[in-house]
Amino acid sequence: MRVTIADVARMAGVSKTTVSRVLNTGAEVDRSTAARVREVIDRLGYVPSSGAVGLARGQSRTVGMLVPSLTWPWMGEVVQGVVDTVEAAGYGLLLFTCNRGVDSVERFTSQVSAGAFDGLLVVEPENTLDMLTALHRRGLPVVLIDDRGRHPEFPYVTAANHEGGASAARHLLAVGRHRPLVLAGPLRFGCVRDRLDGFRTVYAEHGHPLDPALVVESDFTEGDAGAAVHRLLGEGRAFDAVFAHNDLAAVGAMAALRAAGLRVPEDVAVVGFDDIPMARLTQPSLTTVRQPMRQMGETAARMLLARLAGERSGDPHAVLETTVVVRRSTAGDQGCA
Repeated sequence: MRVTIADVARMAGVSKTTVSRVLNTGAEVDRSTAARVREVIDRLGYVPSSGAVGLARGQSRTVGMLVPSLTWPWMGEVVQGVVDTVEAAGYGLLLFTCNRGVDSVERFTSQVSAGAFDGLLVVEPENTLDMLTALHRRGLPVVLIDDRGRHPEFPYVTAANHEGGASAARHLLAVGRHRPLVLAGPLRFGCVRDRLDGFRTVYAEHGHPLDPALVVESDFTEGDAGAAVHRLLGEGRAFDAVFAHNDLAAVGAMAALRAAGLRVPEDVAVVGFDDIPMARLTQPSLTTVRQPMRQMGETAARMLLARLAGERSGDPHAVLETTVVVRRSTAGDQGCA
């Protein structure tokens, strides 16, 4: 059952207007009263609605966004899609990261309690799911980005990761590659599991089941991917293709292959995932599965703004198409620049 501003007021022995003033930085409230109200807010786990905050100043007209890290190469495109959409609707954006673990989450939670934003967008919620579920159940609108069906209580926007993996497999088979190395990302991420499942299914359907020794979990970085390729080559593992679950890992794989005297794509074809700007600039240019990253941000922001406006029509789950962009790392001189 959702905790209301009336519950907080009753427990703290003050009026709802006083609670609202405390939520709005404590103006015109003496220090001891404000401290008592904040203690009750924390104890009850109260999430202020835009209406409660509005008793003093109206909606915050601000959207929060929680991301694992700003260093992910595609994160800027997602954030830009959000910014374009919320600013056009007259909202601001508060951006939080959770890359410092518990400290980051506690700092973020304090902002929620202060009513700093009206709704929340979250990229890859795995490490904050319990907190987000509690906030959502208490009435804070939450929309997930890069999530598909694992948390159906939330609205979400994601790319078609399973189909993206499948299309990468079909492309590699079409250019005659039957023994691929898969540099998967961290398997705790649902998008990684979906990409791997789509890729594995297509190869199995064509009579080329993946060699378990050639499915390697890496951390999405150039260094880790390069080290995995170096180790497998040192063990004498033979493969004629690499499917990396992001473009940075693909770049690391190509560097390791070159260092070992192997040619891309003549000896080993390479496919990445994301289509970050770097993919067009590598030597050779990188074939990759394009995610519509800015569109993901735009779609999630529109979904959240609709909920803030009280609208509930339409499908709360959006899956955006991925496409293979063929370049020279698989097609040689036949690929695009």
